[in-house]
Amino acid sequence: MRRFLLLTPVALLLAVIVVVLATEYVVARPSHRTKDVAYVAATAPDFDKERHLLDVYAPKKTAPNAAGYPVVLFIHGGSWTSGNKDFYSFVGRRLAKQGMVAVVINYRLAPAVHVPEQAADCARALAWTVANIKQYGGDPARVFVMGHSAGGGLAALLTTDDELLARNGLPQNPVRGAIMDDPAGLDMYSYLKELKYEGDAKYKVPFGNDPAVWKEMSPIYKIKPNLPPFIFYIGGETYPSISGSSGRFRDRLKATGQAPPYTIIPGRHHVPMVLQLYWQHNIIYQGLLKFVGA
Repeated sequence: MRRFLLLTPVALLLAVIVVVLATEYVVARPSHRTKDVAYVAATAPDFDKERHLLDVYAPKKTAPNAAGYPVVLFIHGGSWTSGNKDFYSFVGRRLAKQGMVAVVINYRLAPAVHVPEQAADCARALAWTVANIKQYGGDPARVFVMGHSAGGGLAALLTTDDELLARNGLPQNPVRGAIMDDPAGLDMYSYLKELKYEGDAKYKVPFGNDPAVWKEMSPIYKIKPNLPPFIFYIGGETYPSISGSSGRFRDRLKATGQAPPYTIIPGRHHVPMVLQLYWQHNIIYQGLLKFVGA
């Protein structure tokens, strides 16, 4: 009996792994993944062979119209110091299964670079997407950006900062909308000035010590009339800094005439806000499908 009890957790773990792998197989069947595509030329002086890469997930079926499928560019989080696109293949597969072309990107991380370089990487990935996504079945005229945590802040910069895009090959902003999944970094200027919480000084590793940079990399100060639409999903138990800055961001959008959908998910902490994207029918995908017109 004792031996059985010792084996049971192992058997349970194996059963869970089998279920997960079977689910991923079923989800992957309707989609095709193109892995490790370089979005920066290998001849560029700052080319990073590991971080300047993206994956494309496309439905195997031909798009129902000649324009192609809507496109969602997903930016991972990780406090601007960690994270990898390979952790988020489940996001790409589920987006593709539901009638979108997904682009899941890497970008360089701190301390090797700072947030301005990371934002430039994301802009270059967006420029690659607009120029190349047609060959994967995507519609370059319907490109949306999505991010969780630090990735949400970077996605917001792509949506609000036309000068950032112009410096990186996009004279016109192609973003048609932004999906914010518990975004961090919307107002790092106020956050780093206050240093309100224990351990906050660690965020000076990616943002540096210059308040002018903090403000330049805070999309809340770039809000203006006629921005692409935003949609927000905020965890009911997320960090106060995220809920607070997201609420202020929403209020500033309202002042310009945009009333972004803003959903607080009760009981949900910060990390589960992205983990829930494993399940195809969760509330974020429900809203996202309508938002992008999939």
